[in-house]
Amino acid sequence: MRLRCFSLVLLALAALFFTAACDRVDSMPFTAEVDEPGYRRGKELIKQGRNQEALAEFQKVIEKRGLNNSPEAHLELGLLYQGHIHDPISAIYHFRKYRELKPNTQQAELVRARIDAAMREFASTLPGKPLDNPLTPADNFDVVQRLQRENEQLKSALARMRVAVGLSSQPPTDSDGNIVGIAPEERRALEPNPISAATADDSFVVRAPSENPPFENTPPPITAPTRPTPSPAVVNRPAATPPAQTPPAASGRRHIVKQGEGLWTIARKYYGNASNAQVDAIYNANRDRMSSKSDLKPGVELRIP
Repeated sequence: MRLRCFSLVLLALAALFFTAACDRVDSMPFTAEVDEPGYRRGKELIKQGRNQEALAEFQKVIEKRGLNNSPEAHLELGLLYQGHIHDPISAIYHFRKYRELKPNTQQAELVRARIDAAMREFASTLPGKPLDNPLTPADNFDVVQRLQRENEQLKSALARMRVAVGLSSQPPTDSDGNIVGIAPEERRALEPNPISAATADDSFVVRAPSENPPFENTPPPITAPTRPTPSPAVVNRPAATPPAQTPPAASGRRHIVKQGEGLWTIARKYYGNASNAQVDAIYNANRDRMSSKSDLKPGVELRIP
């Protein structure tokens, strides 16, 4: 009886071990990546020029095998994004994933050159093209000095406009109190006259008894002092009229998101050359249907500003 029970326990343990081993074997992809049906269909679609469909096939291979078990699909996606779809950010991601999974292959060195080319392509879309016009420390100092001078000129121009429209009664001055940014004749008109300022608020001048003139039979008539007349340069100065602002024109363009498209791809399609400002404009116009810039689902209709 004991021998029979012991045999049943051994059989149960063997069955459990066999079942666990089968589950583990089933979870491991025995098929080579290049032999996957989706991978082969993607390669055929590339030969036929159907790049968007090939993109979807390689993405299915990654979903089936996992991010860390499909380096060849990452490589094909990077080549498609760089050479046909012109999305350098997505290309850089897939190229780097391939180098992470296969760092010691000869193909990895070629992929590194592809990454450098994609980074230059992305930099060419940035304002100022930083890779084409690198600045030395001396150039940076000159740029800072020029921007400071332009800032002072803009501040002076703004102060003059405030004086002209009556928002301020004080002309622009420098750190020493001198009026700056105004022509010499206007500066003389705006600078206070010490004599006029002294007599402007005094109706009568009282002198000491010793300074009074001798008494005469006919005293001179007393006349009220006259206030100085403002300079014509100040009185006749026309008020500056702020330029009229034209409201931005509304755009009625709509775009249906396709599989594999990103904001950079959509911006390049409608504007010709994508930039951060254009991508941000599309994202801000569709915040009610996008939680982030990467939240793009096929079939969603986007407003194109």
